[in-house]
Amino acid sequence: MNATIRLLMISAMYENGGNTTHRLLDGHPELFVYPFESQLGTRLVNDLLASTFPVKYRWPAFGLDSPPEDDYRAIIDEEAKVRARTPQVSKFRDWPFDFSDDARLARFIDLVGDGPRSTGGNVGAFFRATFDAWKDFRRGGREIAYVGYSPIIVIDAPRILADMPNASILHVVRNPWSAYADTKRRPVPLPLSTYMLCWVLNQYHAFLARDRSPGRVHIVRLEDVLTDQAAALSPALRSIGVSPEGLTGVPSWNRQRLDQVHPWGTIRTPTLAANRATAGELSAEECEAVRLHAGPYLGLLGYGSFLDG
Repeated sequence: MNATIRLLMISAMYENGGNTTHRLLDGHPELFVYPFESQLGTRLVNDLLASTFPVKYRWPAFGLDSPPEDDYRAIIDEEAKVRARTPQVSKFRDWPFDFSDDARLARFIDLVGDGPRSTGGNVGAFFRATFDAWKDFRRGGREIAYVGYSPIIVIDAPRILADMPNASILHVVRNPWSAYADTKRRPVPLPLSTYMLCWVLNQYHAFLARDRSPGRVHIVRLEDVLTDQAAALSPALRSIGVSPEGLTGVPSWNRQRLDQVHPWGTIRTPTLAANRATAGELSAEECEAVRLHAGPYLGLLGYGSFLDG
């Protein structure tokens, strides 16, 4: 039963607007929106791409032959567990969060039950248990679907859609110049060539997944979300039976308005003007290098003339 929850899983390459889109969905009255990045991956994820992307961002793999408690503890979920267990070191420590990780574990075990276990069942139980254990969640009573966000998880689209029959994927992409410029602000940024390889891999998997599963995989540009949120997000919301009319147009957390998306993401001010200005921080040489690495995806995504406007 848990595998049949309605789930919208947001994906985005780093600094591409995944956190921004996640926070823009937070105020929708029909959605249970996960409070932080829902880092569902486990250490059992082991494939070719495990050497490229952190396993905490991947779709989980479970042993399924040990007690349910082991499956729960295998889920990395770093941001929520750190905030719950050691709030003094969490970047979200200033935000009220009445939540017990142990209470969620107990609820997870209850939801999983004694029957056969599955990856989809575990993930569904994890989302349901989160909101059952979150005591100060501003519940409105109209919630019917769940929203998670895990960077780059579109690379696991076939597994997600197979494991969760009522799930859809929303992949967010941002022009690579602004995205790379934001990445450079990190304490230890990825080199341009590495960052762009990962950016291209994300778009490759997103287009492949959308072609294989039309109607369940949706690609949106951050620029379009910032221009007309309802138009950009309506197809993905309708695919999980949610009306776009509930969109608020502002980022929030636990339905409290955010003046800036930080510390949820590196995009502090989600506006078209700020997005354009961020791209302008790159040198001419960097802009050309990004263009070369992005290759045909610039045209496919309508970014070919982005720097000209």
